[in-house]
Amino acid sequence: MPQHQMPQQRPDSYAPGSDPRAASSLSDQSPDRSLREIDLRSDTVTKPTPGMRQAIFEAEVGDDVIDFDPTVERLEQRTAEVLGKEAAIFMPSGSMSNQIAIRVHCDRSSEFLCEENCHIYHYEQGAFAQLSGLVARTVSGQGGVLRLEQLEPLIRPDNEHFVRTRLVTLENTHNRWGGRIQPQDEVVRICDWARTVGLRSHLDGARLWNAAAASGTNEQTLCAPFDSVSVCFSKGLGAPVGSALAGTAEFIAEARRARKLFGGGMRQAGIIAAGALYALEQHRDRFSEDHEHARLLGDACASCPPLAIRGNRIDTNIVICDVDPAWGTATEMVTQLKAQGVRCLAIDAQAVRFVTHLDVNREQIDTACEIIQAVAGAKVAKSV
Repeated sequence: MPQHQMPQQRPDSYAPGSDPRAASSLSDQSPDRSLREIDLRSDTVTKPTPGMRQAIFEAEVGDDVIDFDPTVERLEQRTAEVLGKEAAIFMPSGSMSNQIAIRVHCDRSSEFLCEENCHIYHYEQGAFAQLSGLVARTVSGQGGVLRLEQLEPLIRPDNEHFVRTRLVTLENTHNRWGGRIQPQDEVVRICDWARTVGLRSHLDGARLWNAAAASGTNEQTLCAPFDSVSVCFSKGLGAPVGSALAGTAEFIAEARRARKLFGGGMRQAGIIAAGALYALEQHRDRFSEDHEHARLLGDACASCPPLAIRGNRIDTNIVICDVDPAWGTATEMVTQLKAQGVRCLAIDAQAVRFVTHLDVNREQIDTACEIIQAVAGAKVAKSV
């Protein structure tokens, strides 16, 4: 079946024969609001499906700080299996997963290499410096993609005047470059090089699931070159909360100590782990729908003269548009779209981000495309 004709019902076993989008509780959103707003701010805005709510309701729990929670344990084992790593640990957030990975890989006062627009550097408050006494050395990638030749000259000499270079990090998909998929051949080159020169490698794979679905390369293969990987359950997978960090058993044992230090130990965490486990098992086969919706949004934006697609490509479920200053600012664009019922985010003074997800269907995407074109065209028409 062609992607644009895909059925809109998402996988869910809680209410056979019904559309799970229509089954959200009244506490989540009123029918009027759901009709009025098309929320494309992020794939984190999704509500739990009925099947996910049932899994959460039935979750078997324990104390994951004193000893273990059985549902958390199942989630960690399943995550490690999917990612092809020895072990995994459940975390409250992707930021914590990334920061603990960096802390465990690096000794205090050392340095890691990263792309200048990556999430670890741009969106995590410099936590690596505040919490772990580390330094980031940023590198400008081409469309968010680093090349080995850019990194090779950056290892500091063994000299008392310099910090020690310890780690290289990559992000797949790259958020600020519109969900860009990292080319796997280059990933392998970088990680192989890192290993030969004594560096560790970490992947911020918050949206790794999208990369796997869009590239046709499974998660194990995408993760294989890295010493550690963080993944998020509350983005494209649609769980309410939670991330995981995966690596060797020894690495995860150290990560568990760091999680306790950072205040990330949770007691009856199976309540939220159940939602993540359900999402991991039930929602990984539906990403092509989100990616098709993003392509439709991208086509609509590309047809509007004031808008230009960042990187001139749509890889997965994120569309970033640069707004022509002659039209106005990103904030003005966001404000006008919100007034018409489409919600999105201004991520820079002249950049707007749209993210597709499992709570937005084809009809809503078509409506959003029409509204974007009308808003983008209206101001131009007034200024001519």
